[in-house]
Amino acid sequence: MIPVNTPLLNGNELKYLTQCIETGWISSEGPFIKSFEEKMAAYVGRKHGIAVSNGSAALDVAIKALNLSKGDEVIMPTFTIISPAQSIVNVGAVPVLVDSDASTWNIDVTQIEAKITSKTKAILVVHIYGLPVDMQPVLELCKKYNLLLIEDAAEMHGQTYNEQQCGSFGDISIFSFYPNKHITTGEGGMIMCNNDDLAERCKKLRNLAFEPNGRRFIHYELGWNYRMTNMQAALGLAQLEKLDEHIVKKRKVGKMYYEGLKDLKGFTLQQFKTNYAENIYWVFGLVADTEELANETVKKLADVKIGTRPFFWCMHQQPVFRNMGLFKNEHYPIAEKLARNGFYVPSGLGLSEEEVELVIEELKK
Repeated sequence: MIPVNTPLLNGNELKYLTQCIETGWISSEGPFIKSFEEKMAAYVGRKHGIAVSNGSAALDVAIKALNLSKGDEVIMPTFTIISPAQSIVNVGAVPVLVDSDASTWNIDVTQIEAKITSKTKAILVVHIYGLPVDMQPVLELCKKYNLLLIEDAAEMHGQTYNEQQCGSFGDISIFSFYPNKHITTGEGGMIMCNNDDLAERCKKLRNLAFEPNGRRFIHYELGWNYRMTNMQAALGLAQLEKLDEHIVKKRKVGKMYYEGLKDLKGFTLQQFKTNYAENIYWVFGLVADTEELANETVKKLADVKIGTRPFFWCMHQQPVFRNMGLFKNEHYPIAEKLARNGFYVPSGLGLSEEEVELVIEELKK
């Protein structure tokens, strides 16, 4: 079996975890947390890093920390994981959706301005699968209309936009450290910002909204227990030390797939590079010309023990949101094709070149 993801844990992970166990620092207090936050922030070029339990938690905290509330509109892509839309809806705000760009699979930035109204308070961008969103037009819109910018860089550890690190843009940004990411802590995430007050508010909200200078267990607002453990941070720090090597390997695997599959009939690949970034290939995806072809291919790969995973489902077609009365009669053709016809093949850091070649061979068959 070639699984869709295999993590790579060949650095100081065991050494640092052993240190946690030997010192007894295993909970949400311990030296690795501060070290991981500071070094991750420094790598990205942010002033503050706030470690949390996962990427979705990071979005919850970020949205609430920005004081988005009932009726506020947040422009975002329809093609993404549910987490950003869920965090917006949970504070009573309204996600306003935009279709995808057919080449990069990211939000189509040319369609954003038409969605801005007097209720728009923020734009939330999500960098999808390997290429970053074209940020310059988004930054210009935020400045023109005085909008907040939220950057979901969950899949973009080490990727750059015009040589500036993804995760360094906007008022607040987030990362995920799920096992299929370039840096993993098993589960985990991080919020990043440059504003001191915003950072302190994020720290408060991740810790049950305890008052920093008040008596413990007396609360004036609701937060979450979204703390990261010292053991998770130990893993993250070891992974961060290897990030540049991980990026080289991801791009090598991505190039092997791209060169081997670019002429595959019936399928479209994500753009290899743009004028602002080279694909970092968080995962290697394919979009079939038809849904039937996608399903047939996934089944045949499974028959020869090659794992795949379908693409994200569009927000405007999520049953949970439709049942809430959201996104009635909305259609986004490019995103819908991506969601229905797209899947990705084994892409983890633990993947060998021989396994990549085998996947290519089977896809060609």
